[in-house]
Amino acid sequence: MSLRLNAQQKYAYDTILQTCFASQGHSFFIDGPGGTGKTFLYRSLLATLRSQGYIAIAVATSGIAASILPGGRTAHSRFKIPLDFSKNRTCQLSKQGSVARLLSESKLILWDEASMAKRETIEAFDDLLRDIMESELPFGGKVVVFGGDFRQTLPVIEQATKEILLQSCFLNSPLWCKLHKLKLTENMRAILDPQFSEFLLRVGEGHELVDFNGEITLPKDLVIPYYDKEESLNRLLQSVFLDLALYSLDPYRMINRCILTPKNSSVDELNDILIKRFPGELHTFISSDKTVDQRHQGDYEDFLNSQNPKGLPPHRLMLKENYPIILIRNLNPVEGLCNGTRLICRELGRHTISAEIVFGQHKGKRVLIPKIPLQTPDSQKNSIAFIRTQFPVRLCFALTINKSQGQTLDYVGIYLREPVFSHGQLYVALSRVRTSAELKILILPGTFDGIKTDCKTRNVVFSEVFELSQQ
Repeated sequence: MSLRLNAQQKYAYDTILQTCFASQGHSFFIDGPGGTGKTFLYRSLLATLRSQGYIAIAVATSGIAASILPGGRTAHSRFKIPLDFSKNRTCQLSKQGSVARLLSESKLILWDEASMAKRETIEAFDDLLRDIMESELPFGGKVVVFGGDFRQTLPVIEQATKEILLQSCFLNSPLWCKLHKLKLTENMRAILDPQFSEFLLRVGEGHELVDFNGEITLPKDLVIPYYDKEESLNRLLQSVFLDLALYSLDPYRMINRCILTPKNSSVDELNDILIKRFPGELHTFISSDKTVDQRHQGDYEDFLNSQNPKGLPPHRLMLKENYPIILIRNLNPVEGLCNGTRLICRELGRHTISAEIVFGQHKGKRVLIPKIPLQTPDSQKNSIAFIRTQFPVRLCFALTINKSQGQTLDYVGIYLREPVFSHGQLYVALSRVRTSAELKILILPGTFDGIKTDCKTRNVVFSEVFELSQQ
């Protein structure tokens, strides 16, 4: 595998392995735009160490990125990092437990998409390793490799100002300055389309020209002209999913095709359309919603059924056999059932879903997914705390842009019902494919724009991110 590395990848590979075998406590950051082969480098490092009998741990900030790594888990799942730092700032791992021993004996710990992680999670991980190794060295003197791309999306913080977002970023942690930076710049994903690759970098770094309205102009051949929402949306759907009847017979032919959009509401709109068009019998599963304080159950039950909080499945979950779904909770990480695992529905029962994992080392494994109770998160603005008992899955013909980070897809449609709203979102969406021929974009006009036949849209880039990354 290492023989297929390019010069930059080989330098990073040799540098990291030399540190591992010399038992020197160094931490690294692999910095490279989307498509420069970071994942291939990670796989090479993991394969080399594991083939020689060493322990190499792989995690990622997002579930989808974790599923791509051999033996990958989300960092929160593996290290028991708290989700709410206002209540607890330490990882919930016993120093005498099996995971602590695994960390102590590991030659390498690899964390992908660290650019998406909040600084508190990295600092909690540092404290954990210092405690386990009984060392004051950064990360307890272990060899730790972080990877990411600060052109892409940063930590997800609802309704945060730019200042809060930057303050919450890994770049603002004192640990950032202690990392040895290794850069990858050769774009392997878009090597067949260098003009597209150069355009992506200009978008990602905020160098693409903007007009008086602060919008950039996308290449005309990528954009579906907008005259009528239904007609234009149908053209987008048909460009991505050519034949739903064919895909229903062989779901693996469609699993690397996806529509990306900035907001969950747009994801729900698209998945509702596609589940109805997908061949097969429609099954509807109704959740049981109960208020945490049972005294309010009778007053609020209908209201709770109408709610669709972030992180919870819908009250009315519509599914069909052979339709793609995504898991939204960690059910059994050891068996590949993590938040972000993508699956195909195979059989739909009243109380369980028989599904097949489609990515990672557990690809092809059949699993049973039960209905489980899920509580609204503490950060939810809904004034009524409630518990929803439902299958912990959502449809995934369409995904939010943030969810797609870390993937290479065969074909992507981008649905901009509203413009992107956060740093790096447009760049992430555009850079999921290898060539511009594998991409189509639909831009809906604003409330007062009328018919939209131009190719202009917003691109949000915080230049301060790149200034911090050079420190």
